[in-house]
Order: sequence, then structure tokens, then C-alpha cells
Amino acid sequence: MFGCRNTPAGPVGIETDGTHITALHLKCASPVTDCADPLIARAFRELNEYFAGIRTGFDLPLAPAGTPFQLRVWEALQRIPYGKTASYGEIAAAIGRPNASRAVGMANHRNPIPILIPCHRVIGADGSLTGYGSGLELKRKLLDLEDGIHALL
Repeated sequence: MFGCRNTPAGPVGIETDGTHITALHLKCASPVTDCADPLIARAFRELNEYFAGIRTGFDLPLAPAGTPFQLRVWEALQRIPYGKTASYGEIAAAIGRPNASRAVGMANHRNPIPILIPCHRVIGADGSLTGYGSGLELKRKLLDLEDGIHALL
């Protein structure tokens, strides 16, 4: 199932396999596309609460498809607390691969469920913002939201 709606982050598309969210697209072509899937409706409700600054975590069943390494990275990303950041090296160390920070970066880049799996919370070792598939401007807005600077709504 697939649904796409306008959000404060732009048009967002959500895919499910019927029981789990399998992908979140931060750009979708047709923001009027919608379906009656209750999981998609719930995901958009939680996203809107997040964008409004009233939700700090998600309670959604996720099933990203990836390699065992990618899955370990994405699990580690979900342990970064709301409002906090971690470096690629810190994630690499957390999964027991301290020399794999570049591979962590590639896994981050391939994250099929951004925001819900918070790859925006990963920054450079020097504290700088580094690549984000939907642009550094959105990454900065998400981090500012979580820092209490402003809600996106």
C-alpha cells in the first residue's frame, strides 16, 4: 500500500506491506494520492505530531529491507535519543565495527525509512552537518525541531 500527503517537510510518501512500514519517501510526485490503509493514516498522524513538536518518538512497526550490516546500523540509529546526535564513528563503534564509519555513512544514505529511523541525527565527527538525502536544509530543520527551536507546523 502507498499513501502520499503534504506535510511540513513537503510531500511525503509512505509504503507498507500491510503490517509494517517499509519505506518513507521525503519526496513523492503526487501528494494527493491516499489510501484507506489504517497504518498509513497512523503514520501520518504520528509524523504530524512530530512536526508539531509534541511527539518525541514513534510507535510504528517498521520493516526496512537491507543487508545485515544496514539493519544493524538502522537499529543503532533508532537508539539515538530525540534531541541528540551521534557521529558516524560513534554509530560504527556502537555496532562493533569501529573502523566502518564510511560504511555507516552509506547505510545511512540507503535508509529507506528516514525520520522514523532518524538518520538526520547523524553528524560529522567535528559536529558539522553532513549529507542528507533530502538536503541539509531539511536536516537542520529536523534537528532544530528536536532541539526545541521551532516546530515545523
